[in-house]
Amino acid sequence: MSNVSEYPDINVFDLFREGSDKAFDEIYNRYWEKLYNYAFHRTRSKDIAFEIVQDIFVSLWTRREVIQLQSSVSGYLFASVRFQILNHIKNSKLKELYLKDYIRFTSSADNSNEESMLVQDLQCALEQSIDELPARCREITRLSMLENWSIEKIAVQLNISHRTVENQLTLGRKHLKSSLGDFVMLIAIINRIL
Repeated sequence: MSNVSEYPDINVFDLFREGSDKAFDEIYNRYWEKLYNYAFHRTRSKDIAFEIVQDIFVSLWTRREVIQLQSSVSGYLFASVRFQILNHIKNSKLKELYLKDYIRFTSSADNSNEESMLVQDLQCALEQSIDELPARCREITRLSMLENWSIEKIAVQLNISHRTVENQLTLGRKHLKSSLGDFVMLIAIINRIL
């Protein structure tokens, strides 16, 4: 295989479907920033845009053998981002309703001991799940989720690239989501309220 960067998208995609890492890297390099900017423009959140785009590329890799392009590579990727944004909006609205109900419930009932225990249990579950991560991923995830540090601050503090922080956070969030499910968002919301 010669230099894939010279191939048109459709040829690179064909190589990618056959399992070529170089072809995947080329698609990633051609589209990551464009997709991120598109997602950020619509969500106005760096973290959400980053997570959406990373999820698209993870899904692209895992589903590479079954993906059927109806248009172009670009069309497929941007449609995937639009779909993920709509899913995010739908899920955000549900979480917002849950949070409103939770706040209303906690303000109307005096069961602060039970609530405190629940928050402690959730916090403990989060910390245990984070402890299962590899060392660097654990450190980065802890700084982001428990200390509310930005990606930029983590990169500067640990003297690593912005991309490394993003990749480690993606791995950490995926692990937390698989082990804790939707409780991850509830924990993050509670941490910011308290």
